[in-house]
Amino acid sequence: MEKALFMDTHAHLDDKRFSEDLDAVMARAIDAGLKSIITVGCWKKENGFVPVLEVLKKYDSLWLALGVHPHEAKDAVESGPWDEIKKLANEKGTDGKGRLVAIGETGLDYHYDHSPREAQKKVFARQIELARELNLPLIVHSREADKDTMEILKAEGAADVGGVFHCFSGTKEMAKQALDMGFYLSFTGVVTFPKADAIKEVVKYVPIEKTLIETDCPYLAPAAHRGSRNEPSFVVETAKEIAKIKGLTLEDVGRITTLNAEELFGLRNSDDKAQIAYPIRKSLYLNITNRCSNHCSFCAKFSSYTVKGHYLRLRQEPAFADIIAAIGPDPETKYDEIVFCGFGEPLIRLDVVKQVGMHLKRRGCMIRIDTDGLANLVHGRNVLPELMFVDTISVSLNAPDSATYQKLIKTPFGDDAYPAILYFLRQAKKFIPKVIASAVAVPGLDIEATRKVAEDDIGVKFRVREYNTVG
Repeated sequence: MEKALFMDTHAHLDDKRFSEDLDAVMARAIDAGLKSIITVGCWKKENGFVPVLEVLKKYDSLWLALGVHPHEAKDAVESGPWDEIKKLANEKGTDGKGRLVAIGETGLDYHYDHSPREAQKKVFARQIELARELNLPLIVHSREADKDTMEILKAEGAADVGGVFHCFSGTKEMAKQALDMGFYLSFTGVVTFPKADAIKEVVKYVPIEKTLIETDCPYLAPAAHRGSRNEPSFVVETAKEIAKIKGLTLEDVGRITTLNAEELFGLRNSDDKAQIAYPIRKSLYLNITNRCSNHCSFCAKFSSYTVKGHYLRLRQEPAFADIIAAIGPDPETKYDEIVFCGFGEPLIRLDVVKQVGMHLKRRGCMIRIDTDGLANLVHGRNVLPELMFVDTISVSLNAPDSATYQKLIKTPFGDDAYPAILYFLRQAKKFIPKVIASAVAVPGLDIEATRKVAEDDIGVKFRVREYNTVG
């Protein structure tokens, strides 16, 4: 199993509660599998950012966010630390990267009202302006101020730089508004609390690709540590709960949320190598081609080649030996199934699928193929008798009729495509034990009519795939 590498995207390590044992806290974070931590410095009139900058000097695994918390807004209206933040943003290390990766936390807090609301709004708007000037994302604090928070973000053009709603505790509607602006949502140990049903529903609603995890330490220790000082290593408890809610593994959540954070905060390496074999849950997926006959209107690769934290854009198509090497030892015991499904149509490479598939079948692996169902048109023959080693085949039906299919799927096969898929499904029943027709729940698509075609007309199982969710 891959090692889980987590990122605590919001910690306050300059808090006095860490002053006596910060080295031990950092050591526990590393032992827990943390790759890095963003320590958030909130400006104060009496000492500015001095405490957090002192902490930053000590540890290479830390990144920095700086801002004026709404509680301190009253002191920053006339003379905020804007020039100091600009100066720090321009400082680069030997690797060419700056340590400052975000502006914040900033926002509105109407629960305590430690600063007048008008002062909060003014300072919040100023920090959005600063984020845009420096091209840095925002870390947004919003408590009992959802309406004003969204209005200011929209008015000040915050979508240009994006960011994250940290320690999200709002409604599903608020989450939708944030997602519509392109923001991420970050969750804390609150999701582990026994009575946190409402926030768990929000976690279920938010795509994992837009989710971050954080501790907000020393505050909000998860249920397993309630009553204790929170610390970065405890972020794993939040990841465990999100994995449970999402039906993912802990490794999935660690990998995906860390990649999300690296994307948002500009920390991702530009030389990422595409993965040939990539695990999700208890399945191993094989990415053997990025070629595809179709040009689906909803295909995720038009916006990103990353699926559940795995980068899949191939520079060249892997050969048999490359694929077997990527799979590694003992796949028959490590995984429930091996799935031919990357960012392309696997049956375009029919010979490779057969060679790899039969090799794995002889080793005792369960084999699945996810396909567009157009292989017979691609190869000019009925290929199903050649796939008798396959245990499950999932075919993208995606529509109840040919006209709808061609509207959603820009296929080069025109009027021949949809009838060919229906024929492929009927033939698959003769050679493969489990046959599934699937459809992406594109807004406006008649899912029940599509289900009827699959279940009643053809007699195969039917699965609905979530719109804008891959993997």
